[in-house]
Amino acid sequence: MMTRRIALILPVLLLLVVVAEAAAPSEDRILALDRYTSDKGRTLGATYAVTLKQLNTSIYHCMPWLEVPKEGIGFFKPRDAARDDRYLSLRVYIEQEPSTQFAAMPVEQRASSMFSRYVGPLLRRMTGNGAMLNDSSLDGFTVILEWLKEMPLSGGRPVHETIAVFLDKPTALEYLQGMVKPPDLADRARVYGWDGESPLGRLRLAAWDDNFVSTYKVENYQLAPGVTCQ
Repeated sequence: MMTRRIALILPVLLLLVVVAEAAAPSEDRILALDRYTSDKGRTLGATYAVTLKQLNTSIYHCMPWLEVPKEGIGFFKPRDAARDDRYLSLRVYIEQEPSTQFAAMPVEQRASSMFSRYVGPLLRRMTGNGAMLNDSSLDGFTVILEWLKEMPLSGGRPVHETIAVFLDKPTALEYLQGMVKPPDLADRARVYGWDGESPLGRLRLAAWDDNFVSTYKVENYQLAPGVTCQ
């Protein structure tokens, strides 16, 4: 579906052998201004166009096992919002080999594992612009995680699982300041799940500290010249 640079995935250790590609991601990963449905969203998209481009580039280079789909970055209205709230939204597909052990877990446990592993690190990448954080038009943040649930039968379609995590801005800022820990972040977030195309409704997740993103290294992957990752 979204293979980009990953040539081989080892099932247990998730070690990736990556083939280097062009030094810049596709700009269609960012929602175009003429695709916004309100002036509020369009103004945010125009004002922070450089920030969105930097986020797209950061994921592309520094987390190469994640794939941002077309229009996966933008200022979207949350699905459960009653008014025109605008959240900075990032959607990623996680390239990983499905595990029988992981698939045997209850859905809430699988979702909790993905939340713990990715929501905090991605939120930090989304919040590097202080002016944007102080903009009263920005109401919060959305992180959407998608992964392959299980290998399809011969000739069948792959089944993915997805969670959408909605965080209001006060909660996100308190987390970034260290005032909210991962268990409380999960408790205060609004999380919805999907099994393939079937909605699972709102999920109640546990969360914990997970250092996978800060310690994981993609085998044989080299940053493009001039690129640094924090």
